[in-house]
Amino acid sequence: MSRTAAVGALLRRSDARWTVVVIVLAVAGVIALWPPGTPRAGSPTASTTATPQVLDTGPRTSPAPDDAELAGRRQQAALEPCPSSAPGSSAATGPLAGIIVPCLGAPGTVDLGAALAGRPALLNVWASWCRPCREEIPVLAAYAARPGALPVVGINVQDQPADALDALTALGAHYPSVTDPDAALLAALRSPPVLPVTYVLRPDGSVAWVNPPVVFRTPDEVAAAVARFAEPVG
Repeated sequence: MSRTAAVGALLRRSDARWTVVVIVLAVAGVIALWPPGTPRAGSPTASTTATPQVLDTGPRTSPAPDDAELAGRRQQAALEPCPSSAPGSSAATGPLAGIIVPCLGAPGTVDLGAALAGRPALLNVWASWCRPCREEIPVLAAYAARPGALPVVGINVQDQPADALDALTALGAHYPSVTDPDAALLAALRSPPVLPVTYVLRPDGSVAWVNPPVVFRTPDEVAAAVARFAEPVG
């Protein structure tokens, strides 16, 4: 081999080594900048959503339930009756006063403020297309079945009522839900553009937003949030 060829071969080997070094450093930099706990694409947990789903901006309305179309699905879902006001109950106060919405599980509407006046409840805003909502719904159902648990009322938003009923049937959740076709309930609650969102309704009519928003993983987590937000601050 000539001297010139030998020098060329040496330079090519040197360039190759430097290329490998640059690639290794680049990969190390990406790993260092990756947020801790963030699932990578293709990893076993990449499709699992552990935090509320952020929504696109836009209208938050949805179709009103069609009673004739939903009859069969309502029978399959077998939801508990939507809340109704008891004779002699106190007048509605707070943000729910005057809010009338359709019941998801049966024909008719619910004056939600009057139906829940003087009673605590857990309100959960959800949609069938929201993956973290579907992960959370069985947890809420398990909490609702506990002795002494607050009544759970779902608020189905930005959804097709038929899809919502199918989701509850598939998930085996039977607590009542209402729908919010005109987004009046969302506006009254000042609900942020994320799902799911949970509120604790207090007997005095005030509503506490479980903030920061969470996706409940166990009934104990739900009970802890209820205990935390059940009493007004100050």
